[in-house]
Amino acid sequence: MLTPDLIRQAQVRIAGRVHHTPVITSRSFNLLAGREVFFKCENLQRAGAFKIRGATNKILSLTDDEKRRGVIAVSSGNHAQAVALAAREAGIRSVVAIPADAPKAKVEATRNYGADIRFFDRHKDDRDAFGREIAEREGLMMVPAYDDYLIMAGQGTCGLEFLEEVPDLDCILTPCSGGGLFAGVSTAAKSIKPSINCFAVEPETGNDTQQSVAKGERVKISPPPTIADGLRVQTPGALTFPITRANADDVLIVSDDEILATMRFMLFRMKLLIEPSGAAAAAAVFHRKVPNGARKVGVVLSGGNVDPEVLTRVLKEEGGN
Repeated sequence: MLTPDLIRQAQVRIAGRVHHTPVITSRSFNLLAGREVFFKCENLQRAGAFKIRGATNKILSLTDDEKRRGVIAVSSGNHAQAVALAAREAGIRSVVAIPADAPKAKVEATRNYGADIRFFDRHKDDRDAFGREIAEREGLMMVPAYDDYLIMAGQGTCGLEFLEEVPDLDCILTPCSGGGLFAGVSTAAKSIKPSINCFAVEPETGNDTQQSVAKGERVKISPPPTIADGLRVQTPGALTFPITRANADDVLIVSDDEILATMRFMLFRMKLLIEPSGAAAAAAVFHRKVPNGARKVGVVLSGGNVDPEVLTRVLKEEGGN
């Protein structure tokens, strides 16, 4: 199970292999959001996102025999890069299955970290079956993107760092896709401050977690057409969902336009480059979707690996204002 002790063990295990990312504030953002906001900058993390935390924890936890076999991951980008980097540093082989329509920048970065890349069609192929078939055929160990307690524990170290630095937060928000980040961060946060409110944030066209929480069971949706490429998982994880359901005070929804507007503000006013998925939680605060009672708000900026085409869109729209 995911426990505070498992997260603290992960914190010790990955120390020195990941960045202790900074927490920053912005007066101009606070003014527009109507509250005091603290940002945990995982966009400045190694490989550009929080995913290196879980991947490193999982890979370092493998036995010597498992390490000799090598690892495989299935990912649209950030997890792919994290697994490739963590595997390279552990001196083991990595294979990464990536959707054919994944952002080119993330694909190239994954390749540069040394991974053997295999492509699949997210609209036709069962991504999990595709990865399992390769793992079984080549004897590789699967490093799940989110549905694994060691992965969740690694992601939870972000929450430990955040609450250790700003222990009096009223609430904390993270983007939510498969649920590994939210499960880890919310568990860590509540272990330090049980009264803290935790909000998961999804794009409006990819609200599988919101639907699942409302129904009380996991709901599967069609591949969501959202600019937030890291939030396109179609159903919550089997292991993450019970934790999300228990810890989430609400699941908040943001539109692609709201994400883009937030990215634009953070780039030009705060000098922070955030990818769409990484800006989702900030967008929920920026557009005042957090309950009014929360005055001191924590936001995880989960990644900064922006596809050049998306960045061009942000810059063009800024120029048109």
